[in-house]
Amino acid sequence: MTTSIENLDDKPKLTRLLPETDNNSTIFPWSPTPFRKGASIISDKKKINTECDDLYPNCDVSVWLRSCEQEIIEPIEGTVTGIIPKWLNGALYRNGPGSIKVGDMEFKHLFDSSALLHRFSIQNGKVTYQCRFLQTDVYKKNNEAGRIVITEFGTASVPDPCQTIFNKISSVFKGGSDNAMISVYPFGDELYAFTEIPKIFKFNPDTLETEGKVNVSEHIGIVNHTSHPHVMPSGHVYNLGLSMSKFGPKHSIMCFPPAGDGIEDLTMFDQAYIVNSIPARWPLNPPYMHTFGITENYFIIVEQPLCVSVPSMFKARLNNEAFASALKWYPNEQTIINVLSRDTEKIKYKFYAEAFFYLHIINQYEYANHIVIDICCYRDPAMLDCMYVETMKNMQKMPDYAKMFRGRPLRFVLPLDTHCKNIKVNPCDSNENDLKTNLINIPNTNAKAYKLTNGNIFVVPELLCNLGCETPRINYEKYLGREYQYFYAISSDVDCDNPGTIIKVDVKNKIKYTWCEENCYPSEPIFVPNPNSQFEDDGIILAAMIWGHNKTNHVGLLILDAHTWQEIGRSEFETPGPTPKCLHGWFSDKHGSFRDKIGNGSSKF
Repeated sequence: MTTSIENLDDKPKLTRLLPETDNNSTIFPWSPTPFRKGASIISDKKKINTECDDLYPNCDVSVWLRSCEQEIIEPIEGTVTGIIPKWLNGALYRNGPGSIKVGDMEFKHLFDSSALLHRFSIQNGKVTYQCRFLQTDVYKKNNEAGRIVITEFGTASVPDPCQTIFNKISSVFKGGSDNAMISVYPFGDELYAFTEIPKIFKFNPDTLETEGKVNVSEHIGIVNHTSHPHVMPSGHVYNLGLSMSKFGPKHSIMCFPPAGDGIEDLTMFDQAYIVNSIPARWPLNPPYMHTFGITENYFIIVEQPLCVSVPSMFKARLNNEAFASALKWYPNEQTIINVLSRDTEKIKYKFYAEAFFYLHIINQYEYANHIVIDICCYRDPAMLDCMYVETMKNMQKMPDYAKMFRGRPLRFVLPLDTHCKNIKVNPCDSNENDLKTNLINIPNTNAKAYKLTNGNIFVVPELLCNLGCETPRINYEKYLGREYQYFYAISSDVDCDNPGTIIKVDVKNKIKYTWCEENCYPSEPIFVPNPNSQFEDDGIILAAMIWGHNKTNHVGLLILDAHTWQEIGRSEFETPGPTPKCLHGWFSDKHGSFRDKIGNGSSKF
């Protein structure tokens, strides 16, 4: 294993403010995809050089493509090396792709793989492991039929010869796949598996047995929601969904109060209500959302120019095409960062930025009448194309694969007092801007903001770390929506020396720390605070581990000291079949409910 520390003073200068009509970008200079207005996310046919050696010899992308052949229902005990902290008792739950196979068929996209839940139980220095498929409707129907019978994100189902045109029209108005294979979040003392379809699955925290399904749209009028709700200190849960009105689609912030806060015997879902809404920027092309931001006084909705085309969605449902065919990328359009009040049903501020694609927001907070928001950004959504199964299998012969997957963590700073100020600008075309007046007035940032002659505020980010960072996590319990110093992530650079690197970034001192082991691929690093923690990184990092190449039946749990960034212990398991890599998860302390672990108090911070 290897650890390293590096200063981040090699940040590039970001000077260009507005997107140009070509592929060049001072923020994202690496994108190989053509600059195509109104194009699908599906890239043009990718270059494959069959005569070359492996282009990314250190990367075994097949760790994502494994299929679990045997569930581990009864926990198996691992071999511990190093030290398991005495205070660390609880369970790490993971969710992610479990099988790309159905009978003799394969799914075409990683996001279509059947959901597999994992559980690492830590009790008194011992660690056990188990895994189990989430019993979704689509999982049961596919396995009963022995083929893919429901269309997914990137995979069309096998056509049913008995289905009439009237059946197809009817299917447009019915829900699609309920494959909840993205994340895990608590609602009170219950755990749920999430995807972006508003159907979430409750599972048993001890056995991983699927115990029920909640159709959130039956409780509150939404057609989808993000896979990453926010759980507040009081136990309130907020999420962002898309609701429909007579004027078109709206981005709606939903609140799920703790059970018992309202009428007795009502669940969190029964009490759900919409806190605030804004119209989608384009009624027939609402932007795709995977997450959102929250601070003490604001909700933050980032509208990227990757959109769900409503006409294309209807066409896809009628023609049995994959959902991805309805996603459209508009690179000539800017990204809009909307700031909504948590106290009034109003949009307070709106900011504009160069077009970028993102899945995950790292954190956000208010500081001296500014909002700071850190996002894992990509030049465009080509990375979604990288996760097609055929593309992943051929990636070693694809010169552009690493560039397509290239992302970086960026910091945007939003000045809140500039919307009302009479700032002088050059009397020129409304697309020009005043390069002389940076509106940001806080220390320790190279981010910029300018007021354009049309009154819009255009923001230019700074680079936080010159490494690809994904599935970012922070000290969530104490620093969500607050000024913070550290985040933790896994590498998304397939062409680096070790693509299985775990990264810690000090955003204040501009220092990055890395941990890696040859042929080892850890998943999302989850921070668990020391019970008597004295500072932000006083705790440990938990990460599920798998190994590449021939070590398919091998899984582990890694424990790092979050402060020193040194390994302190691990537990490894031999499994009866292949174990695939997972996406997101949640750690539950063994003491009391999930709500007790999070704490009590305000629905704010």
